[in-house]
Amino acid sequence: MAAEAFFLPASPGQRFALLHSPEAAGQVRGAVVYVPPFAEELNKSRRMAALQARAMAVAGYVVLQIDLLGCGDSSGELVDASWEAWLADVQLACDWLQQRNVAPLWLWSHRAGCLLANEAANRMRHPVDQLFWQPVLSGRQYLQQFMRLRLAAGLAGGESRGVMDELRQQLRQGQPVEIAGYMLSPTLAGGLEKAELLLPHRSGRVEWIEISSRPDAGLSPAAAARLTQWQAAGQQVRGTVVNGPAFWQTSEISECSELLPATLLAMQQGAVP
Repeated sequence: MAAEAFFLPASPGQRFALLHSPEAAGQVRGAVVYVPPFAEELNKSRRMAALQARAMAVAGYVVLQIDLLGCGDSSGELVDASWEAWLADVQLACDWLQQRNVAPLWLWSHRAGCLLANEAANRMRHPVDQLFWQPVLSGRQYLQQFMRLRLAAGLAGGESRGVMDELRQQLRQGQPVEIAGYMLSPTLAGGLEKAELLLPHRSGRVEWIEISSRPDAGLSPAAAARLTQWQAAGQQVRGTVVNGPAFWQTSEISECSELLPATLLAMQQGAVP
């Protein structure tokens, strides 16, 4: 396995990218673009994303990880980001990878990144396979949960009254808001709030993986309902549950070892019957 770090020219600035390639370049099974989660979930997930990217490369996939505008080592600050800019970054990564690889394209995403990846896939000209890790179904609900972090801080400081209303008023007036150390722009908040994990129109098959701390757990009711709906509409989709910690929200960096082989198995099993 070979790994290469570099910057992709973008607008504005540049995007940090990390490419993992199989040792045998002529035997690439697929080309994978990773779409990361949001805010602190991104930081907590970096180790698992790195481990999975390496495992994919060993298994014959070429994997491109990209820091979106305002994230990691890419240009700008989070306050500079918008939903449309992030969609453009996903397309940039896909175009770059496809220009260098003729293998089937996968969009691999995690949490709120699944909303972004699904919308990006729907805008593409050709179908793309998708791999979801613990996908967020509703951007509106996710944004509300994120904003509650500010409410929790307000409660701790004795200033909880009207915090949520004040945040929404600031966003409506075009002003960014600070939540848990992250400056959220109105354009990014608005795009996230409108995003829904709807039936893919430009995807091949979808592999949906959830993580549960209970060994005997099944898919969440919301996931099971969504998958049943998509299957009834003719979408090739399969749901899988693996046992392990919710590493994107644990207080310390943690790993879900069962997720690595389960992800590879899901990708390699072929089309859903």
